[in-house]
Amino acid sequence: MTETEAARRVPVVLVHGIWMTGVELMPLAHTLRRAGFEPHVFHYPSLRRPLAWSADRLDRYIAGLGSEQVHLLGHSLGGLLLVHLFDRHPAQPPGRVLMLGSPIRGSGVARSVSRRQLLRPLLGHATDHALLGDLPPWRGDRPVAMIAGTRGVGVGNLLGGLQPPHDGTVSLSETKADWLDAHLSVPHSHFGMLLAPEVHRAAIRWFREGVLAS
Repeated sequence: MTETEAARRVPVVLVHGIWMTGVELMPLAHTLRRAGFEPHVFHYPSLRRPLAWSADRLDRYIAGLGSEQVHLLGHSLGGLLLVHLFDRHPAQPPGRVLMLGSPIRGSGVARSVSRRQLLRPLLGHATDHALLGDLPPWRGDRPVAMIAGTRGVGVGNLLGGLQPPHDGTVSLSETKADWLDAHLSVPHSHFGMLLAPEVHRAAIRWFREGVLAS
């Protein structure tokens, strides 16, 4: 790749989900880099701080990239963080948004866990205007899409609150909203989708063309 081509790389900021660190996003980040993008994995304390607090940090992080265009990708709770980002800081650089398995209508598993006193600490601040269904309205002025899994393998089966079809953690119905520009279902689990070649291909095409297809 020439120096000129490298300078044209568009950043993609990848945001991890609850209990994660971002390491699980590295295979997808590698695929995006090979496709000509410039991936950046944003880490935030998913339990110790409310998403509104992390949204302020993410806003500063994006500004620090100094790019005229930035695409955003959020897995699970990371997608909810992107909603908070645009709620608090709507003036972001142009780009497309992609969410992977994000329960934008609230999480039945989280509701089930929150009703059990011993398990409630597992959610931390992720229940603050997030997983329990009181997410702020979408205020982004850019294309936003969702990829959701339907292979019901995951710890959510043990915790309750799932409605089929689901990905083992999030029900398909929880990933749908009228403000989405595109929605794609794939036969993968909540974490399996992060490694699935068809999801990687769909992400590349969405960021390149604004078309969501595997």
